[in-house]
Amino acid sequence: MQMTFRWFGEKNDSVSLKQIKQIPQVEGIVWSLHNKVAGEKWTKDEIFNEKKIIESYGFNIDVVESVNVHEDIKLGLPSRDKYIETYIETMRILAEAGVKVICYNFMPVFDWFRSDLAMPLPDGSNALAYNPKLIDDKSCHDIVKSVADGSLGYTLPGWEPERLEKLTQTLEAYQNVDEEALWKNLEYFLKAIIPVAESIGIKMAIHPDDPPWSIFGLPRIMTCEKNLQRLVNLVKSPSNGLTLCTGSLGASPTNDMPKIIENLLEHIHFLHIRNVKYEDNGLFYEVSHRTEDGCINITEIVKILYKNNYKGYVRPDHGRMIWDEHARPGYGLYDRALGIMYIWGLWDAYNNK
Repeated sequence: MQMTFRWFGEKNDSVSLKQIKQIPQVEGIVWSLHNKVAGEKWTKDEIFNEKKIIESYGFNIDVVESVNVHEDIKLGLPSRDKYIETYIETMRILAEAGVKVICYNFMPVFDWFRSDLAMPLPDGSNALAYNPKLIDDKSCHDIVKSVADGSLGYTLPGWEPERLEKLTQTLEAYQNVDEEALWKNLEYFLKAIIPVAESIGIKMAIHPDDPPWSIFGLPRIMTCEKNLQRLVNLVKSPSNGLTLCTGSLGASPTNDMPKIIENLLEHIHFLHIRNVKYEDNGLFYEVSHRTEDGCINITEIVKILYKNNYKGYVRPDHGRMIWDEHARPGYGLYDRALGIMYIWGLWDAYNNK
């Protein structure tokens, strides 16, 4: 496996490339142009400038997360074709720069959703959490405002101000879009971009829905193994694959994460490894990467990767905020670095048996 670390840029991240360099065996930086709104073309100068910065520390830029899909594509509006063409133009420049994998998602309105960005945990740390009771009892706008206000001054991918300004309008636009309509719109998008991706050596890797169920009546389709398999069958190509996030799918007790990974491993181009703990009342929150601390069998997942000699890209996903660190919620330095060492520790243990 190839270990990577997500980084939000020099002006938008509390973690520096110098610090990441000190984490053992991190080969690549998972990056994006976070100043770009969905549907906007990424320019060659911007891409190659970011490439220069990242490579100056000895990292590769193989994985981009994310090139956001414009809402008109998800809605299937007549304007989608121009946004798809812009998306393809960006793909071509990224391939020229050396990018191998593009992570994206097809979640309507919200790329992810939590009711709390800093839920206190018994050990004194805090973490991202989802409490269905709060979401049932509050309006969508109240939740959005409370989460956005708690971002510590960082822009949160999936919660960009331009999205939130049009929230009511966008939610109304989805009133006539059900799951099957969303599937059809995703298929249209894939049939346009996957042949191009294959021709330029890019692997597209869709991220599961987070959480993996409908929120505020919005359709969600990347929620389970059956649907992930349907996705790879929509356009059969080595360039049409998955970003498998153990914490996103794993928030649902019905998703057996080791089984899903083993069954779909050939289609997984990028893997996010994190742990969550869920309660009987639907509450879930993020914990350390250690298997025993949550409900996801990280130990078994790494074992599957090892025995199959997985050569794709891996990164530690959301960490707790520990040791009084102040950083982007879920993306501090310390707990993600601990997560990397836990993952490598498991890998090395299997290697030395």
